Amino acid sequence: MEKRGLEISVGIFLLVGLACLAYLSFQLGDIEFLGSSGYQVHARFPNVSGLKEKALVTMAGVEIGQVKKIALEEGQAQVTLNIREDVRLEEDVIAHVKTAGIIGDKYIAISPGAMDDYIPPGGQIIETLPPFDLEEALGKFIFGKVESE
Repeated sequence: MEKRGLEISVGIFLLVGLACLAYLSFQLGDIEFLGSSGYQVHARFPNVSGLKEKALVTMAGVEIGQVKKIALEEGQAQVTLNIREDVRLEEDVIAHVKTAGIIGDKYIAISPGAMDDYIPPGGQIIETLPPFDLEEALGKFIFGKVESE
């Protein structure tokens, strides 16, 4: 009787361990069971310089989605963003490609707008800003091509 109880305890422990392992595998692999929740919007940038799929999309420092796809269209980067369902983006938002830290990963930061109209699912963010290019700025400074205003 005592041996049977021990075997049942070990079996339950093993099942719980396997369930935890499966859960962590799905979470770390960003696998979704029933498709992605949220809606998609598009943004066109002249340069995304190191932005990768699954990069964060933030607004006011809060994660609101992630980059789903990056493609080249008409010489520019067409970026598809997956935005959480509970977040609505005004038509005049501005999307910036930013860097986390000095040499960190690239992500998209969205500045909120003030309009009453919202971007529909599948819509386009009109205002975009590419990442700051330090090499280009240094080149302009070194070779005297900095324009004063």
